[in-house]
Amino acid sequence: MAEIILNESNWEEEVIKSDIPVMIDFWAAWCAPCLIISPVVEEISNEYGDKIKVGKLNVDENPSIAGRYSIMGIPTILFFKDGNIVDQVVGAVPKRILEEKVKKILNE
Repeated sequence: MAEIILNESNWEEEVIKSDIPVMIDFWAAWCAPCLIISPVVEEISNEYGDKIKVGKLNVDENPSIAGRYSIMGIPTILFFKDGNIVDQVVGAVPKRILEEKVKKILNE
C-alpha cells in the first residue's frame, strides 16, 4: 500500500477514524534527516501496508496539525491506534526501531 499524503481535509478520516493502526511521518522538504528516513518509512509501508496505514504529513503545509500534536522536531513518527497516539519516535532511526514499534502495535 502506498503512503497516504495527509492534510487538514483528510486527517480525521484517515487517522482518527481509521479502523487499523496508523504510522505518520511528520516531515519537511528542507529537513535532511527527514529525507534520510523517508525510504525507511516507504519500506514499512510496502511491508506492513495491509496491516497498518502509513501516512506522511508536511509540517510546513499543515502547521495546525503539527501544533495540535506538539511536534517540535522533525522527523517525528507518531503511531495511532483507535484515534489515539500510542507511541512515537523522534529523529532518523534505523528501520528495526520502526519495525519493533509496528510489531508492538500489531501485537506480533
